[in-house]
Parts: sequence; C-alpha cells; structure tokens
Amino acid sequence: MRVGIISFAHVHAPAYAVALHQIPGAVLGGIWDDVPERGQQAATQYETTFFADRELLLASVDTVIVASENRGHREHVLAAAAAGVPVLCEKPLATTLADAQAMIQACEAAGVALGTAFPVRYSAAVQSLRTAVQSGLLGETLMIRATNRGTYPGGWFGDPELAGGGALMDHTVHVADLLRWIWQREFTQVYAEAATRHHEIAVDDCGLLLITLDGGLIASLDPSWSRPVNAFPTWGDVTMEVTGTGGAANLDVFAQNVEFFGNARGRTEWRGWGDNLDRLLLEDWLGAIRENAPPPISGWDGLRAAELALAAYRSAATHLPVALPLS
Repeated sequence: MRVGIISFAHVHAPAYAVALHQIPGAVLGGIWDDVPERGQQAATQYETTFFADRELLLASVDTVIVASENRGHREHVLAAAAAGVPVLCEKPLATTLADAQAMIQACEAAGVALGTAFPVRYSAAVQSLRTAVQSGLLGETLMIRATNRGTYPGGWFGDPELAGGGALMDHTVHVADLLRWIWQREFTQVYAEAATRHHEIAVDDCGLLLITLDGGLIASLDPSWSRPVNAFPTWGDVTMEVTGTGGAANLDVFAQNVEFFGNARGRTEWRGWGDNLDRLLLEDWLGAIRENAPPPISGWDGLRAAELALAAYRSAATHLPVALPLS
C-alpha cells in the first residue's frame, strides 16, 4: 500500500516516515511540501519521491498522512477528499470547530475515511489501564490527575496563526482522547487557566484544566510546555493517576526507556525501548483502509478532543467554566 505524506512541517512527520519503512506491505510513496527545500530534503533522507504538485502525489498513493502546520489541516484534508484518498490527519484535527466539521463533512460526502493521529491509544500501558477501568477492577472512578507536559517544540508552534494556540492546543488533545476512549464518556464542562511563563513567545506555554465528564467524573490536566529544552532528558510525558472506589492506578506511558550519559549531547538522555506507537497507529490505519473498515480513530474523535482545547481557551479568557459540547 502506497502512503504519501503531505508536509514535513510537523515534528511527528519523520517518525511516520521511519515507521512506513518498517511496516510490511507499506511503501512511502512520496512527499509533498509547500516548502520545497524541506520536502526535497525529507524525500532524499527517507528514500522516496518529492512531488512538486500535491495533486500528483494524491493521484499516486492509496492513502495520505497530513503533517502540516495546524492551520493547513483543513485545506489538505479537503484536497484528499476531493481526490478520493483516505486521509490520516495529525492532531489537533483543526484549530476551529468550523474547520473540523468541514473536514468531516467533506470526507463523508466523498466516501473516504478520515482518521486522527492519536498514537498514545496504542500504548500497552494505556490499554491495560482501559481494561482495568472497564472491567471494574478499580471500582467507580472518582478522580483522574493527568499530565502531558513537554518541551517547547519551537518554530511555527509559537505562531498563533499557524498553530491556532500554544501548549493547550498542542497537548490537551492527547489526554482528551484518552479520557473519552478509556472511560467512554463525553465532556460536559471545563475550567482552565493559561499563561506564558517559560518562553518569550506569542502563545501560551503553561496551563491547567479542570474537566468534568458525564456522570460528574472529574479530571485535571497539566498540558504545559514546562520541561527545560536543553536539560530535560526527553521531550515530555503522558501520565495519569486514577483513583477509584475499589483501587487506584498510576500510568506513565513513556516509562520504558534506557538512560544514556554521553558527551555528544552534553546531557542525560532517555531513549524509549517500548512500544513504537507511531508504527502501531499506522498499522491499524492501513489495516482499516485495506479492509474498507471504519477508521480506528475517527474525525469525530479528533473534533471532540480539539473542542475541549477550544473550550479551555474560552474559559481561560473569561476565568469562567465553559459548558460542552460547543457544537
């Protein structure tokens, strides 16, 4: 199956290219980028073809991954839908609800699959927690404390026009998806605070969300870019502390790592040895396309996660709780 990548703007794009070379039956069929030099460099590095015309790439592949700046997601997904090509879109699905809805509607009208890239679902630790919660092992869940703290990615992530927001936009959505998927509940309210404390940038780099789900379940989330870029041994974390009437559980998605001490980097480095979440995500996506099955993580899943981030921004601006859904 030939897979194209639209844009190497996102930091996750290289991991997708590497994973495609590892998956039996998958071929990285080409790259298009609105910055030709970046696209050509990636095509050379990952041994594929650079397409100067996005429509020619779409005509030559079976499915495509959109890994552009957040603002470009709508344009590229609509182009894929018009070409009849199933499309897996990087998170957040969109920076506005109107864009997310337009993307879903275009793909539904064209009869093509739209998926959202939430690889953290594929962590064995996450799936173990989901089994524990849904089997009743922990009893009734009372409270969840979650984090998705990271280092500031730099570049366009600090541009509010291209990114649609800062840390809250970038890091709320992963945990939002896990909350919906593990507990099978929807969000009903969010109260949030956001600020810029760690970096001199035009977007928020820290915040805290207090989230209410169906049935009154409460979760807190720290999605901050608060890890020191030049000192922290990895990019960040995804953690959950779950308290239930019958027990408790602590989740650390990236705890499987080897600690390296080397002169080349000048600091300690953690290198993960556990699940390759990007490969597992792509294997599941390609399997669904091959079997003409619904996408494992849908456009609607992406919309609901992005909606929580957008509601958090409204709350942070007014210092009041915001009811969900917005749409």
